[in-house]
Amino acid sequence: MRTLLALVLFLFAVAAVDGLELGSRLLDYVEREFGEAARGRLENWQALVAEHRESPEPLQLEAVNRFFNKRDFRSDLAHWGESDYWATPVEFLATDAGDCEEYANSKYMTLRALGVPDERMRITYVDARQLNQAHMVLAYYPEPGAEPLILDNLVDSIQPASQRQDLEPVYSFNGSDLWLSREAREDRRIGSADDVAEWRRLRDRMINITD
Repeated sequence: MRTLLALVLFLFAVAAVDGLELGSRLLDYVEREFGEAARGRLENWQALVAEHRESPEPLQLEAVNRFFNKRDFRSDLAHWGESDYWATPVEFLATDAGDCEEYANSKYMTLRALGVPDERMRITYVDARQLNQAHMVLAYYPEPGAEPLILDNLVDSIQPASQRQDLEPVYSFNGSDLWLSREAREDRRIGSADDVAEWRRLRDRMINITD
């Protein structure tokens, strides 16, 4: 599967400001290798971005969260044969499965394609207390210093962070910065998002081309 998906990485294009564009070569390839339903998921993704490009941000959040939470959860080891692999949104949708990183990263990238400013979002690594394991969610900040809203594959509704007592933030990042979470104080910036190795590798694989 990883060999087949290698080509996908060279056929995927996403523009953070101008929206989402999926070339015909990519769609044809996905249909040929993964079936008509896989192509349909990518076309629905593209249609979602086109439909909600001018929507208010709360509606964009709801639409994106609902769309990706329909995908099946599958661990990296079971799905990719690796203990920790961050798939692109195309890989996530083509195979219709992923783990928490795929949900959080795909929501972030789609909202960027819809024009949501980078500074309003953070991909957040948390301790999921009830599961007793590491987890990842997307946090959305309506304005600087505001309580974030949490987009999570474990819970379909978007809730304020104060209502998610089951999650303990550890660190967070977006397209530019990396923060360490600190209890009862503002998060402390500790570096660049490129310091998150898996995030850097994921972005490096997402090569923009024109069709």
